[in-house]
Amino acid sequence: MVDGRPEAIHRGKFDSLLAKGYLDDDDGLSVTDAASHWSAPGTHEVAPGVYRIPLPLPEGPPAINVYAVVDGANVVLIDSGWATDDGARHLTEGLERIGFDPGLVSQFLITHWHTDHYSLAMDIRGRHGTPVSLGIGERNMVGWHAGEAASASESFGASAALSRAGAGHLANSLQAALQNSSSVAVELPDRWLEGSPRIVLQDRTLIGIPTPGHTNGHYSFWDPDAGLFFTGDHILPNITPWIGLESGPNRLPLSDYLASLLLVQTMPDAQLLPAHGPTTPSASQRARELIEHHHTRLNVTLEAVTSHPATALETAHRLRWTRREHRFADLAEPLQGYAVLEAVAHLDVLVHRGALHRTEVDGIALYSR
Repeated sequence: MVDGRPEAIHRGKFDSLLAKGYLDDDDGLSVTDAASHWSAPGTHEVAPGVYRIPLPLPEGPPAINVYAVVDGANVVLIDSGWATDDGARHLTEGLERIGFDPGLVSQFLITHWHTDHYSLAMDIRGRHGTPVSLGIGERNMVGWHAGEAASASESFGASAALSRAGAGHLANSLQAALQNSSSVAVELPDRWLEGSPRIVLQDRTLIGIPTPGHTNGHYSFWDPDAGLFFTGDHILPNITPWIGLESGPNRLPLSDYLASLLLVQTMPDAQLLPAHGPTTPSASQRARELIEHHHTRLNVTLEAVTSHPATALETAHRLRWTRREHRFADLAEPLQGYAVLEAVAHLDVLVHRGALHRTEVDGIALYSR
């Protein structure tokens, strides 16, 4: 816990390490490798009336793609960026290139509550009253960070998960890394998205698609007529989003994530418009690659478990990390904490599928065949 609240709010530094390809990246191209093109400042038209505006980030990936969708005399923004002076300036300049300014943003559609996606929307709402929409699955985490006592008992912190994984000694280093990150106050949105809402604009209709996994309430936004899919962090073209740092009672974040990827597979294919990285022609193809990656990782994790009960920490020691095949002991200590949480996410899915057994002794989970 940080200041009595779950650590996920202070997540920028941790994402920074992941974005550089240290943990569960699934191929050789990290976000940083692509920085020479997709993150360059500008306003890039990706489809008629739809513009990608990369905003710089103080930590983590070099930029976040904010998408401006023209809506008559106004503009709708999908995600907002990090509330920094630099981010706000780049957003204003990006909008001005297409004849708008922050006061003409009619609404924000936010894919998930993390600082780099949500916080600049809070700042602009404070100045212009712009309504902000967010998935209902984020209710507990956002409510807790916003100071709602009713949400506190349902939040789930990484420290507790590490203790249950036999890695409580890693909690302090993980907490320190997260505390060193910038933090921005979290506020409640104006509208909670539920189901698959239709968001009717002047010249198009967007459909909200629940895609939990990276966070419990992640939403993507689909434009079926234009063949566009705004995926936030759900589907990224070059890295896998982290899974396991945010969970909750009776949740399997990796199971949620795989189900969300399978959902994308059932939909008509569309252009992938991610939050980090370049746009690509096929969201379905990338979803398939991510499914295959995690299935491979599940098999590798299963092979690392024997008939002798072991903790997730012990299992993480038996695995290799990233495509570079790092040993667990060679990871920096905060990254070891993340690696254990990633291992837990895969182990718990294997238990759910009946491939492994899980017992609990003195509050520590033990896994065996």
